[in-house]
Amino acid sequence: MSALLPRDRARLEGVHRDLVRVVERARLAVPFIVTEGLRSRERQARLVAIGASRTMNSRHLTGHAVDLAYWLDDGDGAVEQGEIRWDWPLYEQIGAAMKAAAKDLGVPIAWGGDWASFRDGPHFELDRTAYP
Repeated sequence: MSALLPRDRARLEGVHRDLVRVVERARLAVPFIVTEGLRSRERQARLVAIGASRTMNSRHLTGHAVDLAYWLDDGDGAVEQGEIRWDWPLYEQIGAAMKAAAKDLGVPIAWGGDWASFRDGPHFELDRTAYP
C-alpha cells in the first residue's frame, strides 16, 4: 500500500493528530480514502435530517472522528468513479487495519462497525473515555 493522497490529507485538516497517525499507519495495510473528517454543525444537521447520522453530538464536530471508504485503485493513483467500494467485507478489512494501527500506536479507538445499532462501517473515532 502507499501513503495517503493529498486529497486525504486535506480532509484530515482539523482532525486530532493521534487519529491522523492511526489513519496514516492503517493506510499502509489497506487501500482506502478519507471521505470526511472535521464537520461543521450545519453539515451535521443536514446529515441528521436525511438519516445519514442520528446525533448532533458527533465526534466529527470536534475532529475526533473520520469516515473512510475502500478504494479499488485502477493503478493511476487518482480516485475516480467506480473505484470506491461499500461492500461490508471490505470495511471489515479497514476495521482490522485501523484497530491494529491503533493498538500499535497506543491510541484507543472505536469503530462504528462494532456498534450494535446503526452499524457504521466507514466511521472511526477516538475513544470517548480517553479523548473526551
